[in-house]
Amino acid sequence: MTPFSRIPGLLLLALTTALPLPASALPMENGEIGTTSSLYPLPPVYAIHEDNSVTLRLCYNWSCATRETVFFSAKEMAGVKEEMAVCSGDSLHDRLQRLRIGVWQMEALAERFQPLLANDTAINDQDQDLVGRMDCIDNSTNTTTYLNILRDVGQIPDWSISAPEVRDRFLFELVHWTAVVTDQKDGRPWSIDAWYRPNGHLPFVMTLADWTQKKLGWNPPLDNLNPYPHHSRQLCSVGQDRLVPQVADNQASRRLAREDAN
Repeated sequence: MTPFSRIPGLLLLALTTALPLPASALPMENGEIGTTSSLYPLPPVYAIHEDNSVTLRLCYNWSCATRETVFFSAKEMAGVKEEMAVCSGDSLHDRLQRLRIGVWQMEALAERFQPLLANDTAINDQDQDLVGRMDCIDNSTNTTTYLNILRDVGQIPDWSISAPEVRDRFLFELVHWTAVVTDQKDGRPWSIDAWYRPNGHLPFVMTLADWTQKKLGWNPPLDNLNPYPHHSRQLCSVGQDRLVPQVADNQASRRLAREDAN
C-alpha cells in the first residue's frame, strides 16, 4: 500500500482521480530519471536491444520517489528464460507459475544491480526508514514493466498486460495497487501482486475479482495457486506431490530465492 497519510487530504483527493497511463514501451533515458513521488503507478519505460539485453526504469523508495535506469545483460535475460521454461505446460496452473517465476527472476536481477532493494521487507511496516523500500506503487510499476518485457521477448504467450488496478482508492490508509494480466484464452483478468513479499520473491496471483474482494493468496483455496517450494521445478503441475511447506521466515526464503537465482 501507499503511505498516503503523509499527503494533504484535498491534494490527494484531486490527484488520485487520475488514471494510470497505459502500459507501453517508452524511449529510454540514460542515468537516473527522476526523484519526484507519484500518486499512481508509472507506465513502463524499457528498451529491448538487438542482442536481447534490456534497459529499464526501476522505481523504489515509495511512490516511485527514486527512478533509476538498470541494465540486464543478454546472458542474464537468458537465465530468466531458462528458469521460466521449467514451467512450460499449457495448464492454467503452469502458466500462472511461469508468470510468478518471471517476476521473481526479474526482481532478483534488479536487486543484483541495486543491492539496496534487499532492504524491502514486504508491506510497509518495517522498512519505512530504509533506502530501497517499495510500496504498492513501486511494486505495481516494476511488475508491470517486467511483464511487458517478458511478453515482448515471447516468454508469456496467451497473456496480455493491462495498466495496474486500484482498490479502496479514496481510503487513504488502505488504497492498494496491483499489476494486472488478462488470460487471452478466456478473457479473465488476474492480479500479480508482489507487495506482500520482499523484493526477489514469488508474487501472489489470483483473479482480479478475488483481489478486489481482498482475499489473501496464502489462505485456502488461493494457496494452491501460490506455493512457495524450495525449487522452482516444484511449482509446476508435474511433481506437485513433491512440494514442501512454504517458507515462512523472510530471511530463509530470501536465501532460497537467491540460491535458486544463481
